[in-house]
Amino acid sequence: MTPILDFEKPIVNLKEKIVELKSFTENSEIDLTKEIETLEERLARLEEDIYGNLKPWNRVQMARHPDRPTTMDYIERIFTDFIEFHGDRFYGEDEAIISGIGYYKDSPVTVIGHQRGKDTKENIRRNFGMPHPEGYRKALRHMQQAEKFNRPIITFIDTKGAYPGKAAEERGQSEAIAKNLMEMAGLQVPIICIVIGEGGSGGALGIGVGNHIHMLENSTYSVISPEGAAAILWKDSTQAKKAAETMKITAPDLKELGIIDQVISEPRGGAHRDVDSQAELIDNIIKQSLDELMLLSSEELVDKRWEKYKQMGTFMS
Repeated sequence: MTPILDFEKPIVNLKEKIVELKSFTENSEIDLTKEIETLEERLARLEEDIYGNLKPWNRVQMARHPDRPTTMDYIERIFTDFIEFHGDRFYGEDEAIISGIGYYKDSPVTVIGHQRGKDTKENIRRNFGMPHPEGYRKALRHMQQAEKFNRPIITFIDTKGAYPGKAAEERGQSEAIAKNLMEMAGLQVPIICIVIGEGGSGGALGIGVGNHIHMLENSTYSVISPEGAAAILWKDSTQAKKAAETMKITAPDLKELGIIDQVISEPRGGAHRDVDSQAELIDNIIKQSLDELMLLSSEELVDKRWEKYKQMGTFMS
């Protein structure tokens, strides 16, 4: 059963009432058709009111939904003949990052993405989508290979952040992310990055330097979690809802700030309600981006990527 978020409860309660009335009508001689139609009209208005006016914290909850589609869900629906590769050739394998080669509309591409689990056992195996340094080195190895064979790179971002544990730091977590930032900035092939869930801090940026950055409507992208920001600003992590409203971490906010290129709409109720439709929407954006970027020379790709990041943010002297 799909977990229900707090703000969705009025919708669920009304749906249950409609199902109850339909069942009663089918099993009795009493005709409640008009009453059912009235409730269905009210349901449509309620869904529009709630899903059409989501607050930042609601979007954070959506981004964290346990049933939210993962990188592999999209790979299976968008790409063909995908082959996953493993290991960084330095330390070992990191299952929090998936990296491999597939075909996109009959053209070879390199696909890289964070991967969460669908249940507790898989989440533990994939470290809840929080990569170690070997994950970023694996990603970089395949990005450099993509440049060598002139393949576009498509990344899916969905992580709370890079793993902050002692072992990860001992193996060079910060250096691995910094090197990815530097190398991605200069890769001479198209890079398309899509935030599909949470885009957390350097953990997201480690595979997030691209020519085009897109976000799903109910995803988030930030330097710190709302709980972390609240703990710093107000010494109280329970103020996360307030922090989410002030941090400008949602797709509409980031589009307005010029951080991302396009907001990818989601099916009503979130991507987890209709994964196939969501994959189709992402597919359309990837095609648009590739059609535009494949017209550019390698030098233009690097120059435009540089210009994109140089123009982000403002300062006052």
